[in-house]
Amino acid sequence: MKARGAVLSRRSAHSATVSDWKTLKVGERVEVVKYAHVIAAGLVEEISSSGNVVWLEHSGPGVTEEGKELFMKSDGVTLRRA
Repeated sequence: MKARGAVLSRRSAHSATVSDWKTLKVGERVEVVKYAHVIAAGLVEEISSSGNVVWLEHSGPGVTEEGKELFMKSDGVTLRRA
């Protein structure tokens, strides 16, 4: 028998925080979280080679006219798969 909490549910495992942004794939859907609130969501458009910067394609507040928004780890945001 496994200890309680040792096994993540399928939903929890899928939406787990992405610690290494370089593991993301272009076209993958993610949510951007800051202070425990989802501040944006969209598809990964591009990831920097360092893995510290990601461009998301989505619509909503703060988005450029192309529908893309830049997020940096240094801004204190985390990403999780949606």
